[in-house]
Amino acid sequence: MNIQDYFARISYKGPTEELSLETVTAIFQHHIRSVPFENLSIHCGETIKLDLESVYDKIVKHNRGGWCMENNHLLFWVFRTMGYEISLLGASVYNSHENTYSKDINHLLLKVVVDGKAYIVDGGFGIAYQMWQPMELVSGKDQPQVPGIFRFTEDGGVWYFDKFKRRQQKGHPDHSSSCSDEPSDLTCKKVYSFTLQQREIEEFQPQNVYLQTAPESLFVKKSICSLQTPSGFRVLIGWTLTEMTYSYTDNMDLVETTSLTDEEVERVLWKQFSIRLDKKLVPVNNTFYTQDYVTIS
Repeated sequence: MNIQDYFARISYKGPTEELSLETVTAIFQHHIRSVPFENLSIHCGETIKLDLESVYDKIVKHNRGGWCMENNHLLFWVFRTMGYEISLLGASVYNSHENTYSKDINHLLLKVVVDGKAYIVDGGFGIAYQMWQPMELVSGKDQPQVPGIFRFTEDGGVWYFDKFKRRQQKGHPDHSSSCSDEPSDLTCKKVYSFTLQQREIEEFQPQNVYLQTAPESLFVKKSICSLQTPSGFRVLIGWTLTEMTYSYTDNMDLVETTSLTDEEVERVLWKQFSIRLDKKLVPVNNTFYTQDYVTIS
């Protein structure tokens, strides 16, 4: 594995010697705009593996993306190789339909220490809840970013990660559209909870298997590929391509959706996400199953 090949993969040409928050932020932003959050392997008959060599081969050599356990494992290797103090953490994703956090550790994130301060780096949530900058690990502080306002809250050793939403305009303003301005659109949305207990990648293997094989798993029921852009994000779920533009107007995001055919899905994956699959993709979108992991708003 060669870190210079990784930098080429994400088109990063900035400094690497200075251990600074600016360097971490720059690499992180290049990563989330170059490496998709995706679970397409499940729907191509492939197995998602967590060992570092497999993750590196998939993302760096084959220009693919991955889900949290892959993206953040690769970022862990990158920052550790560069000399940062870094550790793996485990989180439990919030399920709004059950009004509770998962009982299992089903999300991987990173803690990076820079100049004596701890930051959370998470390059593997994707879509609307993807942070764009490392977040200082401090409780109760609003941390505004382009996607919205994020916040950590600590209670009894458990940390909670939340995001405040903006209003949305559905469709392009020059065409037929609607504005979503219900009070719920302006409220705090729970994302996940976590502790600062350091983890090993092997601890995530049971959920890695479950999430790609269980019939009730969100990732079995939906094929997902999302990528952050300079102005928002785009995501392909099944046959539906959605593009979000943050703060298109004052305190309002623009959401545009397009329905695709099977043939168009393959073309969009290449043109919009730079992904060519070795095996045939079978798109899936069980519209009767939703969870905040893939919430557009």
